[in-house]
Amino acid sequence: MIDKTSSQTVPFTDVGSDFMKLVTFVDNEKSTLVDFTATDFASLRTALLNYIKLVYPLDYNNFVESDLGLMLAELVAYMGTVMSMKADMLAHENFLQTAKDRDSVRKLFQLVGVSMKGPTSAQATANLSIEGETGTLDEDLVIPTANRVITVTSPQDQQPLNFTLYKATNGIVPNLTNTNADIVFDQTNWVGDSSSTWEAVMLEGAFATQTGTFSNVGVAQSIILNEAPVIQNSVQVFVSGVNSTTSGAYRQVENIYQASSTNDKIFQVVYLDNYKAKLVFGDGSNGKSPTPNSSYIVTYRVGGGTRGNVPNAFINSILEGATYNASPSSLRVTQSQMSTGGSEAETVAHAKKYGPLSFKQQDRLVSLEDYTSFASNYVGPAGSVAKAVASTRKAFSSANIIDIFVLEKATDTQLQKASISFKNGLLTAIEPKKMVTDDVVISDGLIRTLDLIITAHVDRSLQGLEKSIVANVSQSVREYFMSDALDFGDSIIFADLMKTVFGIPEVRFAEINNFDENITVGFNEVIQLNNLVVNINYV
Repeated sequence: MIDKTSSQTVPFTDVGSDFMKLVTFVDNEKSTLVDFTATDFASLRTALLNYIKLVYPLDYNNFVESDLGLMLAELVAYMGTVMSMKADMLAHENFLQTAKDRDSVRKLFQLVGVSMKGPTSAQATANLSIEGETGTLDEDLVIPTANRVITVTSPQDQQPLNFTLYKATNGIVPNLTNTNADIVFDQTNWVGDSSSTWEAVMLEGAFATQTGTFSNVGVAQSIILNEAPVIQNSVQVFVSGVNSTTSGAYRQVENIYQASSTNDKIFQVVYLDNYKAKLVFGDGSNGKSPTPNSSYIVTYRVGGGTRGNVPNAFINSILEGATYNASPSSLRVTQSQMSTGGSEAETVAHAKKYGPLSFKQQDRLVSLEDYTSFASNYVGPAGSVAKAVASTRKAFSSANIIDIFVLEKATDTQLQKASISFKNGLLTAIEPKKMVTDDVVISDGLIRTLDLIITAHVDRSLQGLEKSIVANVSQSVREYFMSDALDFGDSIIFADLMKTVFGIPEVRFAEINNFDENITVGFNEVIQLNNLVVNINYV
């Protein structure tokens, strides 16, 4: 093929080097001279100048830095660089491995029926006593629905923080579905002295109720909840209408397309922007579809997140109760342990790790990977989540026994022993999905706490900025030990930890003072940061 820019009479020359040579290009051939591979500023600038030299050799030839024409060419190259970068960013958001934006990851998972988890609520046990009551009670104590919410000021952001009161037995709430009802405490548990209390559980979040009527257009029905953020596993739906087969309580499932039959009264919660929630119902083929024009009542809780993790005895409030004869009583609510379990919505990193495994699992549990994925994505009755790992036993006679080691999430950086209610709920959820021959045992994972002493070497010119540098180093180290970052059996490679510290501009060098070698753990152990001391050394 003949190069149109080459000279046909003078060898070893072309228009690119001899741009004053008169060569005429028709408009439909000019595009052949454009370098479409240029994406960065330098290559775009070079390609643009070469194009000008080839196509317009007599119109512009003053290629000096101070010329206005060159400035305009560089401005166009800059705009092209920005557009190229944005095109790359948009392309990256279309693939799970390269996507960074939470909404992009959420929408990619929705294509395959996997939902990202919303915020979870903190919980704590509490003791209830009647203020000033010394005698015995002749009636049960009733707390009306309107008085079940306790409001305090969050120590994290100084904003109102709501806790909902539930009746408990041995720390377990037997019925979490009574969100919109009065709760009753038995008079026989009150003996009339200073030690008389009722046990209760407080779940972070405030009540919200939404009523309405389903549309008469379309087959698949849906409801968008008005208030946000909606706490994970707090939504309850009751439908009433002329058709008794579609009326009644509906239960929440992970994916409506995994319904066991067309008669399942189920719904799926899909989180939208700003953690608002959309309730998606069956279409008649996958679960029941509510009858058009039938009415619904949706109750749920609003709140969630780490702001609900308050210290022990932080809540000490008075609320009004009532006996059956409607005489008011002042009740003292005292928090008896630290509030834990509150965490933000599922992170992008966690979703990328377990989302594909959930899709691969296909609503059944066969391999150890299936059990690990299911337990790590399971949301407990009170909305808490956990980290898990599954293993089989080595003995020949017990190869079908699956041990699942779990640790419940206390905060975004701390794990804790899983509660009995969480373990019971997990076993119940596993039962219909596991292989018939498998026996599942839920066990507590082990936490190995770690104390670190780190010395950061900084320049002497930064004296007086110690607090800022220590805070940055501490934050970098704690992010490395986030509960979603380390899995069961993960070793601590101090070289990788130090890389995160070296990324701080003020730090020239850093070292760990109390460990000489990396730390390894067993398959059912997780390393958790306990105490951290950061020293500053000037060089």
